[in-house]
Amino acid sequence: MIFIDDLNMPKKETYGAQPPIEIVRQWIDHQGWYDRVEKSKPFKKIEDIILVSAMGPPGGGRTSLSQRFQRHFNFLAYTNLGKDSITMIFSKILRAFVSSFSDKIEAVCDGIVEST
Repeated sequence: MIFIDDLNMPKKETYGAQPPIEIVRQWIDHQGWYDRVEKSKPFKKIEDIILVSAMGPPGGGRTSLSQRFQRHFNFLAYTNLGKDSITMIFSKILRAFVSSFSDKIEAVCDGIVEST
């Protein structure tokens, strides 16, 4: 598995290309690259790899990705949660974890969640 964070960070060139993105797209489209080191330039096939990536919305140094590249991905997006929702989620997780601990530990759960 390969994880690429901030996938849309490469700056576009004069003609709109993003070379780091294009090399990843070439691997996705053709399952490998030609070996430029060897004289005969054999094709090196790369198999059994899962590509996972993350990125933020365009803006602030992030660019949009080409449709030619995006077509290879399934997108999962979510809206930012409010403070109450985040507090509820992490409080329940922490309380379940410390349920076998002493009452003194359980008493500080709210403070731990608030501080983090």
